[in-house]
Amino acid sequence: MSTAKTIDVTEVIEQARFGRLQFLILVLCGWIAMLDGFDTQAIAYVAPVIAEQWGIAMAGFGPIFGAGLAGLTVGAFVLSPAADRFGRKNVILLSVLLFGIFALVTARATTLSELMVYRFLTGLGLGGAMPNIIALTSEYAPKRMRALLIAIMFCGFPLGSTIGGVISAPLIGAFGWHSVFVVGGVLPLVTLIALFIWLPESIRFLVTRGVADERIANLLARLDPAASQATASRYVMPSVQASGFPVAKLVAEGRASMTLLLWVAFFMNLLVMYFLVNWMPSLLRASGLPLNIAILSTAVLNAGGIVGAIVLGRFVDRLDPYLVLGGAYSASALFIAGIAFGSANVWTLMTSTFLAGFGVVGAQIGMNALAAGLYPTEIRSTGVGWALGVGRIGSIIGPVAGGVLLGFGWTAQSVVLTAAVPALLAGLAVIALRRREPSLKLVPSTATLHH
Repeated sequence: MSTAKTIDVTEVIEQARFGRLQFLILVLCGWIAMLDGFDTQAIAYVAPVIAEQWGIAMAGFGPIFGAGLAGLTVGAFVLSPAADRFGRKNVILLSVLLFGIFALVTARATTLSELMVYRFLTGLGLGGAMPNIIALTSEYAPKRMRALLIAIMFCGFPLGSTIGGVISAPLIGAFGWHSVFVVGGVLPLVTLIALFIWLPESIRFLVTRGVADERIANLLARLDPAASQATASRYVMPSVQASGFPVAKLVAEGRASMTLLLWVAFFMNLLVMYFLVNWMPSLLRASGLPLNIAILSTAVLNAGGIVGAIVLGRFVDRLDPYLVLGGAYSASALFIAGIAFGSANVWTLMTSTFLAGFGVVGAQIGMNALAAGLYPTEIRSTGVGWALGVGRIGSIIGPVAGGVLLGFGWTAQSVVLTAAVPALLAGLAVIALRRREPSLKLVPSTATLHH
């Protein structure tokens, strides 16, 4: 009879070289992020066309934008804890199914009320997908390159938004506004097949949920063939026992102040990000710039975010992540001021916009990686999802606040300048954030595998 060999799955993941399995996860999750970015921004691309065809004022789209963001918020709050119980893969499949179906349904909307309901339901899926692709990527990434891999994966989101902006105009011109939602619905539904076949469940999640060792052994063999050479193995992982309500555990065991600061940072930065994405074209147009330059500003902002995500992700892996991300947020406050005062010179404006995106969007992607590392496996999806959910509340307040300030008679320049304040507050929150490691113990899988 063979002697069981105990294998720490965390140690295997940390020591494994970046290989085919991690690359597959990176590509699949990055593709989901791209679809998420496309569908999240789709309504912004078609709103002017719908307003013209339906004979309604653009102001009527405020509740439509808000409904989509509200769906994102609810999806993040509800579906992220579900993933800590039922698995990352299952909830990712459900989320992609939801936003694929309701994006298609949105193409059939004939009234603002229908549009509002469909955008909310689409948002549920979009909000559920994001924390789980972050958690899954994190749980297959060694710590030495975790932030970089999550940053590369998450670049799919601004890339999807940017591609959507490029292809939406010709799509609308050729087939009407409905075609944008048809594309945004068909692609996720086709993607479901690939995800069902190729997307693996998290090894760490399987260990904590007591799944049979054979499944863990097969995944470890794909990750590192040397890890499953023993004739009999028992798989363990340093962790806390999974019990109780996962949301309550976000503030238990000394995590309360850490979680609160994380929420402040997410709230403030997503407020700024969505304020800039939604209002920059209109505010710059109101400042006297040509429409094409005003629209280009959003693409430049997202491009800065992609570059910032990769650069800052590498710095987060190598340096103090709190100083790196807190410094990026704080610096972005200066570049937002540059946007406010730089409209007289296009080069100054675009440089400031790029650097603001580098800090605001890029550091937010880095924060996703940081949040994933702050919580143990049992509550990782919940931790990331609730941070994003609180941030989504900020993403709703930001665009609304812009409209309120304009209603008070503020100039476009003054409205843009106010966005520097929450950016600075986000930086201070991150700098104040200090990681508190929970007490860990070894959690074994429930069965022993015999070959």
